Amino acid sequence: MHRSDFQRLATTRVTDAKALLAAGQHQGAYYIAGYAIECALKACLCKQFKLYDFPDKRLVTDSYTHNLDDLVRLAGLRPALAANIQAHAAFESNWAVVKDWSEHERYNTTRTQLEARDYLSAVIARKQGVLAWLKQHW
Repeated sequence: MHRSDFQRLATTRVTDAKALLAAGQHQGAYYIAGYAIECALKACLCKQFKLYDFPDKRLVTDSYTHNLDDLVRLAGLRPALAANIQAHAAFESNWAVVKDWSEHERYNTTRTQLEARDYLSAVIARKQGVLAWLKQHW
């Protein structure tokens, strides 16, 4: 996949999550909003792969993950993440909500409307949302 595909998917998954939340599908909204962040991180990770350079095998293999913390590390965003957390309390709160998402959410049937709304808000907040921050790096 191309970086622009991941960028489009991140935006599309946010739209999907909003529609699911509006339809009362809280677990689906939470799950899909997490995939928006995963796609955005993978768009950032694509910058690590340079045209005409032979890619590092470990980086390629490790990039096939759903773990958000691992994707932050692989994309080289840990220093920028730490700096943004230090500089912006609102971003720190939003990252705290978003960071523990897992693809295993697909099996979770206990997410509430409040949890889904809070998660989606942390993803899409205009000023200090996680997706807005990731867009600066993709």
